[in-house]
Amino acid sequence: MNRLRLNCAGLTLDLSRPQVMGVLNVTPDSFSDGGRFVDQSAALAHACRMAQEGAAIIDVGGESTRPGARPVSVQEERDRVVPVIEALHRVLPDVVVSVDTSKPEVMRAAVAAGAAMINDVRALRGEGALAAALELDVPVCLMHMQGEPRVMQTRPHYRDVVDDVACFLSERLQTCVEAGFSPDRLLLDPGFGFGKTVAHNLCLMKHLDRFAALGAPLLIGVSRKSTIGAVLKVPVTQRLYGSIALAVWAVAHGAVIVRAHDVAATVQALTMVAAVQHAGNAEPVQAGE
Repeated sequence: MNRLRLNCAGLTLDLSRPQVMGVLNVTPDSFSDGGRFVDQSAALAHACRMAQEGAAIIDVGGESTRPGARPVSVQEERDRVVPVIEALHRVLPDVVVSVDTSKPEVMRAAVAAGAAMINDVRALRGEGALAAALELDVPVCLMHMQGEPRVMQTRPHYRDVVDDVACFLSERLQTCVEAGFSPDRLLLDPGFGFGKTVAHNLCLMKHLDRFAALGAPLLIGVSRKSTIGAVLKVPVTQRLYGSIALAVWAVAHGAVIVRAHDVAATVQALTMVAAVQHAGNAEPVQAGE
């Protein structure tokens, strides 16, 4: 088992250095870029741009999980993501395509179309999701979410947010391994903003090393999120600096994959982090190389 190499359907991600996952929402209602990439040609162009900027992974989502988002049917989500994934697999064969879904039917269709990773905000708790992911034999990111997107920000409460989230992620890891998953196929995400207050999110970030210590690669997604807006008093369009600050903090405290909207800036920032982390090597190495 090699925690520093992630096998994604034949493509290998080097997790000894920070990797950037570019966000591609093919939805009309995502919180930051909803509607911009519903058109397939626009989605493909944006994905190619993110790959050129250094994204090692493109995360394709067909159902918004922003607070208050309405659920969509299996057919609607599948119709949104599958054609885009097929096009990405054809045009960007060396880039890992991830599908952001909790539905087993969408997981199967997406992997058949070329997706090489599953990113599930429900940590495979949906009916049939664990069995589907197990048979598909691609890496899976297990995320913590309290409640459901429609109501998750209605008075979220924890006994101890760090301990509660760590216990949840540890339990999901154990459940998946007992079901037959190889441990080196599993990643973890504390789920910033998914059923958490600003104070909860900041506390999770402060204690990120607790989640890194669980033994699976750690993915974080804080790009442009409302906690940044609350702390800096800025709208979603002005959250780049805050996003970069949290990305750098996260990698310095154990995260290996950062999910980001602003790929070029994030890659540059994490390349500097990697240069410091690997000081003494023959030459500086870019994030993702």
